[in-house]
Amino acid sequence: MKVLKFGGTSVGSAARIQHVAGLVKENGAQIYVLSAMSGTTNSLVEIAGYLYNKNIDGVRDTVSTLAGKYKRTIDELYSTEEYKSKAFTYVNEIFEYISSFSKQLFTQAEEKVILAQGEIISTHLMTWYLQECGVNACLLDALEFMRLDLQGEPDQDYIAAHIKKTLAACKGADAYITQGFICRNSQDGIDNLQRGGSDYSASRIGAAIGAEEIQIWTDIDGMHDNDPRIVKDTRPVRHLSFDEAAELAYFGAKILHPTCILPAKYANIPVRLLNTMEPKAPGTLIDNKTERGAIKAVAAKDNITAIKIKSSRMLLAHGFLRKVFEIFESYKTSIDMICTSEVGVSVSIDDTRHLGEIVHDLKRYGTVTVDLDMCIVCVVGDMDWENLGFETKAMSAMKDIPVRMVSYGGSNYNISFLVKEEDKGAALKALSDCLFSER
Repeated sequence: MKVLKFGGTSVGSAARIQHVAGLVKENGAQIYVLSAMSGTTNSLVEIAGYLYNKNIDGVRDTVSTLAGKYKRTIDELYSTEEYKSKAFTYVNEIFEYISSFSKQLFTQAEEKVILAQGEIISTHLMTWYLQECGVNACLLDALEFMRLDLQGEPDQDYIAAHIKKTLAACKGADAYITQGFICRNSQDGIDNLQRGGSDYSASRIGAAIGAEEIQIWTDIDGMHDNDPRIVKDTRPVRHLSFDEAAELAYFGAKILHPTCILPAKYANIPVRLLNTMEPKAPGTLIDNKTERGAIKAVAAKDNITAIKIKSSRMLLAHGFLRKVFEIFESYKTSIDMICTSEVGVSVSIDDTRHLGEIVHDLKRYGTVTVDLDMCIVCVVGDMDWENLGFETKAMSAMKDIPVRMVSYGGSNYNISFLVKEEDKGAALKALSDCLFSER
């Protein structure tokens, strides 16, 4: 059995739902994980904001607008009065339920209940549409099997045991529809997976059932070997290892969240990225196999800040780096790149919310220099140090670009350059010309 995930844009209108339903019919008895219709979660967040502030007019206006969108979708989606009436009644009940929160104390627990309604609605609409089309579709309630443990992490043993029971109750169905993103916490309250959302749900479900393959369907044709907005003649990367995909996801590829790769990686289940609008395209296959001696892609991460701490006290001194890193930890600020010398250390961060406090504290240990508006450009592939010439080729491509930092050797899958954002385009083009000129 396979697990297929469809995002918000894939089910963002009646026409898109009908298109995805066609893909469901073609793929048969698999598990289909759906996000909320595009725009829904943002509207639900807006409603929650009004409820926190007890702005009842704001709640009513936003609920009315969102309900109107769904009523138009339902009218276009179904061809029979039976299913139109069923969907209209259900959606009205959902929005009446959301509106009822204005009459009670509103906390984060109630907000999570409201945010869950988008996925709940989209899966009901899809299931009923498939049934109207004669498909024996079964709706699997994710709240019955997707659960967090006491640490707020997915309880994989619980998920595996309970999804098998849920599937057994629907044995013989033509398709199994379920929600992404939503779950229950250890106190049995409605919650969400946060990181990676529906992609993470699909990965967890795939690992729980030992899926043949996990498919992530979007409106983009897989991962590309470069940013198509900057470099012409880019092409989709047809194969990546999980480690390469994680590097790409972190350094700019928007298709796959790094954390949602891990369950599939550990369960050795391949993940395939596919284009909803071009279902025959091969997409990108991600698995545990590394293609030796191959450079796969170039990616970039914007809005980077570089911080350099220079101090003679660092020379031959133990504990200096620990003190520096403890400052970043105290402000819950992650470090992207690190370079050290005998008398200094340079780091890069992408979260500047506490930059002033961090710089202030670092000045206890040395002279601090800050460079804003920087960008990390990375080359991803089999960058093992024994592959002679790979790092030289990448460095040669950057010969005309000012480079603030270089990171190589921390991973077998990338070499990263920190440059000014204004040099990003030139860096991507230079690396593409040098590394992919023979294609």
